[in-house]
Amino acid sequence: MIYLDSAATTLQKPPTVARAMARATSSMASPGRGGHKPAMLAAETAFACRQRAAELFGMRNPENVIFTLNATHALNLAIKSVVRPGDTVVVSGYEHNAVTRPLTAMGCQIRVARGPLFCPRELLMEFDRLMTEDVSCVICTHVSNVFGYVLPVEEVAALCRARNIPFILDASQSAGAFPLHMDEWGCAFIGMPGHKGLYGPQGTGLLLCGEGQSTEPLLEGGTGSLSLRQTMPDFLPDRLEPGTHNIPGIAGLLEGLQYVAAKKEQTILRHEQGLAAQAAQDLAGLPGITVYRSGETEHQAGVLSFVVKDMDCEEVGTRLGERGIAVRAGLHCAPYAHATVGTEATGTVRVSFSAFNTGSEVKIFAKTVEQIIKRR
Repeated sequence: MIYLDSAATTLQKPPTVARAMARATSSMASPGRGGHKPAMLAAETAFACRQRAAELFGMRNPENVIFTLNATHALNLAIKSVVRPGDTVVVSGYEHNAVTRPLTAMGCQIRVARGPLFCPRELLMEFDRLMTEDVSCVICTHVSNVFGYVLPVEEVAALCRARNIPFILDASQSAGAFPLHMDEWGCAFIGMPGHKGLYGPQGTGLLLCGEGQSTEPLLEGGTGSLSLRQTMPDFLPDRLEPGTHNIPGIAGLLEGLQYVAAKKEQTILRHEQGLAAQAAQDLAGLPGITVYRSGETEHQAGVLSFVVKDMDCEEVGTRLGERGIAVRAGLHCAPYAHATVGTEATGTVRVSFSAFNTGSEVKIFAKTVEQIIKRR
C-alpha cells in the first residue's frame, strides 16, 4: 500500500514507538498510584514525555503539558476553559469541526475571518477587523487540514497579545513539522494530536497550557493527589488529568517526539512540502483536474487537495483505494474551509504526506489518477 493519508493519522511510525508501547504494557503501572517500581517507572515515562514536549514546543514548565485522548479532547478543554456560553469568538474560515462544534453547542457568536486561499495578508486583515472589544477569544488553525494552507498564526498571536485577547492555536496539522513557540507567542492554549505529525499512537494528544492560564476540567475523578478533597486539584497537570493514564500510548508518544526532535521539524517540513509540490505538478498536467496549490512553497504544508471534473471525489478516493493507494475524500470534517474556498458542494480528494513517503510513491499515485481518469 502507498499511504497518503497522514493528515488523518500517520500509519508509518518509527519502530521505536511500537517497542516502547510493548515494554510499557508489560512493565508499567499507573503513575501517582503507588511507590512500587512499575508505578514509578510509569511516572518517570510520563514526566519524560512532558519534558520532551515542553522542550520541543518552547515551554518553560513541563507540568503545563497535559495528556489528552486526541486534539479534539485538547481543544474542548481549551475552549471550555476560556469561553463561556454566548461569548463572541473569532475563528478563521479554515477551522475544523473540533473547534466549531463546541462553540456552536455553547451558543457562541462566531465571527469568521475569511480570506482567499493562500493569501495570508488578506486573512490577517480580516482578523484585525473582527477583533473588537467584545471578543472573548480568538481560535485559529495553524495549517488547514483540507488544503495545507499555512495560516499567519504568529501575526494573529501578536494581535491577540496587543489586545489582551486569549489565543487558542489548533496545531493538529503543524505539530511535528513547524516550530511552535508556546511561551514566546503567548498562547492561552495549543492543542495537538499525538497520532499525526508527532508519530505517536492513536488515542494520544497534548494540550499545552499558558503560564498562569485558568483551566476547567471536562471530567472529575481520582488524580492520586489531594484525595481527601471532593474538588479537583487547582494545579496542573492533575487538574485536567483525572483517572488512569494511557501509559502505553504516552510511552509511544515519547518515542515519536524523540524521532521528531532528532530528525528536526524543518527537515520533515521540507520533505513533505517537496512531495506536495511534486504531486501538484504531476496532477496539474492531467485533463479535467483542479489542484488547490500555492504558488509559494512557504504558504502550503504537506497536504494537497484536488477535484476531478465530472467525477465524485468519493469515487476517486475509492478507486485509488482499490489500487492500493490510501487517500481521503469528502469534506474532511472542515465545512468552514470548503465554504471559504467554494468546494462545499463537491468536497475534495486529499493527499497528505509524512517523513516516510517518497518521490517514487508520488509518481505512482499521479500515474494511477491518470489511469482512473482515462477509464471513467
